[in-house]
Amino acid sequence: MAKNLVAYFSKTGEQYGVGEITKGNTAIVAEIIADKIGADVFEIKVVNDDYPTKYNPLIQRAKQEKMANLRPELVGRVDNIEQYDNIFIGYPNWWSDMPMPVYTFLESYDFSGKNVYHFCTHEGSGGVKNNGFDLYGHIAQKDRAQAETKVAEWLDGLKG
Repeated sequence: MAKNLVAYFSKTGEQYGVGEITKGNTAIVAEIIADKIGADVFEIKVVNDDYPTKYNPLIQRAKQEKMANLRPELVGRVDNIEQYDNIFIGYPNWWSDMPMPVYTFLESYDFSGKNVYHFCTHEGSGGVKNNGFDLYGHIAQKDRAQAETKVAEWLDGLKG
């Protein structure tokens, strides 16, 4: 039986399209995926998490990190990543890209021989192609049943 990991980066606070949130949009999708496939979960967190909680300052910070091609230091590591067959990596779409902490995560491991799937949350900009999945953040926040249905459809498509 395949062993699965869901690793994700997500933010709370003021978010476009949903207002103030206490659980990140991507975190919600990550939990749905993990529940449906029986996966271990790893939250990608930065050591010095001083990201602004207001939307506009947050996206400006994300833009600065992207322009500088930063690789923020992360808290913790996935132990024994070699045990996983399938790795699902989730993030919010920031400036048509992954947040820089996700790049740090991806560059920290050898994914040879693994199936890697990306998923992202956004408010209209989309984000992933091929076998990836994207979902509006407001659906994750406000319509859990629809989010679960869309995730299930994507996961079913990966099997076939």
